[in-house]
Amino acid sequence: AGLSMAGHYTPLYIRKKKRKAGSNARNFTEGWVEFRDKRVAKLVSRSLNNTRIGAKKRSIFHDDLWCMKYLHRFRWTHLSERLAYERLVRGQRLRAEVSQVKRESNFILQNVEKSSNMEHLRQIKQQKGQEWQEKSWHFTQRQTEQEIQQSKAGKRERRNLKRMAEIQTKSESNISLLAKIFNPPAEQV
Repeated sequence: AGLSMAGHYTPLYIRKKKRKAGSNARNFTEGWVEFRDKRVAKLVSRSLNNTRIGAKKRSIFHDDLWCMKYLHRFRWTHLSERLAYERLVRGQRLRAEVSQVKRESNFILQNVEKSSNMEHLRQIKQQKGQEWQEKSWHFTQRQTEQEIQQSKAGKRERRNLKRMAEIQTKSESNISLLAKIFNPPAEQV
């Protein structure tokens, strides 16, 4: 309503707010307006920016403010390209999520089928009196960060203990040498 008084504008795009529940009041996140004249667009953006949307007190937009900005050299085609790109990305994301869920469900179904087959084979072997051994595969796994830090700390501790032992043995040999020098054996009389 306020925009029609300001000047002639051609297209208008308003994005509704995504609401999970609540009233059906019109709540929008953003809107785009293209004016025919650049001077009018600049004037409208300067005059309406940071002013109240609803003039009457009973209006639901009474306390809401306009937040307008003139976008230099921005065309309507740029907006439509961006919206088309967002739709494309959303579709790709949905397709990727659906394919991921399909892979997971197929994997679970295959495992259930394998386990039922294994159970059937086990029962047949038991009926024949043969021994059943479950196959298991053992793979070496990388160490976790915590395990790496613990092994490094253990190496440091062992290195420090080894140094302490070397220092202890060197000091014991020095004590005996010093005892010989400073405490000569008593001469017998």
